[in-house]
Amino acid sequence: MAMETPARIAIVGAGPIGLEAALYARYLGYDVDVYERGRVADNILRWGHAGMFSPFGLNRSPLGLAALRAQDPNWSPPPDDALLTGREFASRYLIPLAESDLLAASIHEQTEVLSIGRDGPLKGELVDDPARGEYDFRILLRGTMSDDHAREHFAAADVVIDASGTYGNHNWLGHGGVPAAGELAAQDHVEYGLPDVLGTARDQYASRNILLVGAGHSAATNLVALAELATQAPDTWITWLAREQADETNPRPVRVIENDPFSKRARLSQVANDLAASDANHITLLSGTTVDALTWHADLGRFSVRLVGKHPGELEFDHIIANVGFRGDEPIYSELQVRQCHATGALIRLAPALAGQNALDVPQGPQALVHPEPDFYVLGAKSYGRDSRFLISDGLRQIRELFTIIGDRAELNLYGTMSALI
Repeated sequence: MAMETPARIAIVGAGPIGLEAALYARYLGYDVDVYERGRVADNILRWGHAGMFSPFGLNRSPLGLAALRAQDPNWSPPPDDALLTGREFASRYLIPLAESDLLAASIHEQTEVLSIGRDGPLKGELVDDPARGEYDFRILLRGTMSDDHAREHFAAADVVIDASGTYGNHNWLGHGGVPAAGELAAQDHVEYGLPDVLGTARDQYASRNILLVGAGHSAATNLVALAELATQAPDTWITWLAREQADETNPRPVRVIENDPFSKRARLSQVANDLAASDANHITLLSGTTVDALTWHADLGRFSVRLVGKHPGELEFDHIIANVGFRGDEPIYSELQVRQCHATGALIRLAPALAGQNALDVPQGPQALVHPEPDFYVLGAKSYGRDSRFLISDGLRQIRELFTIIGDRAELNLYGTMSALI
C-alpha cells in the first residue's frame, strides 16, 4: 500500500539490512524508528573475528556512502574489493552509519520487540482484507531503563519492516532436527555460533576434547580454527559430526559450491575437507552420524553424548559446537496474517507453478515481498527462512524493490540515482 510522507515506519533490527532500510526511508522523508534488542550490528559483532566471504562493495549502498561522506568529508570507505572481518565491517561502516545525523535519533538500542499486532482486528478477523491497513500496527516493546529495569510499553506505526535476521534463534542438533534429549536443558552450555578459538576463547578450547556438529561453512570455519589450535596445543582433539554419509558420490563433509563466486569461501571448503581426510591432525570425522541425547555435568564441566547412525555410542566432550543453522523469530508476527514457506520458513512469495523446486532460485521482484497483512514486510536473512544463501546484496535489492511499493513509484531507485552522483 502506498504511504505518503511523513508516515511512520518501524524497523525491527539494527543490522546491515535494518540500517540500510532506515536510511532509504529517511532519504525519502519518512519518520523511522529502529528497534534493536541489543546494540547496533550486534549479531555481526558476535562473529566479528571471522572474515566475510563477500567484498565490501557488495555489502554497502550508494546511500550509505553518501550519508557518511556528508557526515564527515574526511571519511574514507574501505576499498570495494576488501574482504573485511565482521568487526571491521561494523566499525568502519555500520556503526558510523547508525551514528550519522540521518539515523542517530531513529535508533533505539536495548529495545526488544515482543509482539506485533493491529490496534483493533485480531489475526483471524478481516482475513485477506485490505481494510486491516486502516488500523495502526500495535508494537509491544521491552526496553532497558537507566536503572537497569526492563519496562514494557507500546508503539504505533503505519508500516513495519522486520529485518531482525536469524542469529540467536538456532536450529537443534538432534536427529531429524528435533532437539536431542537433554539439549533444551543444556543449551546454555552449547556453542551455536563462531567462537574466537584462536583469540578471546583460546583458553576455553585449548587442550580440550571438542565435538563439532555440522557440515556448512560455519562448521568449516570452526574446524579450520580448531585444527590450527591443535597445532599450538597438541592435547586439543576434535570430533566432527556430519549428518550425511560420506561415500564415493559425496566424499567430502562440506559441499563445495560449483563455480563459487567467492574464492575465499571455496578455499575454506577445500581446506576443511582436506583436514577431514588427513591423518596428520587431531580430527576424527564421523559421517552419517547424529546426536541422540546429551547431558551436561556441571560438577565435571563436560558433556555425555549419545550418538546414533553409522557410529553409535556414548562419548564425553568438554565442549560442543553445534553449527546447525538458524531460523527467524516467528512469535513476534504470530498475530499478523503472514505467508510462509512450508518447507524453508521463507517469508518471500513462492511461485505455485514451481512447487518442488527451490523457489529462491527464481527471480523475485517487489510483489514477492507482499504479505496478506497490509504494510508488513520481512527483509534480509529472515525472509529466506532456513535457507542460508542470503547475501547482504540480496537485502539491498529487497530494500530498493520494497520502496517502489511503499512509495508507489515503480521507477523509484535511490541507489541508481545516488550512484550517478557519487
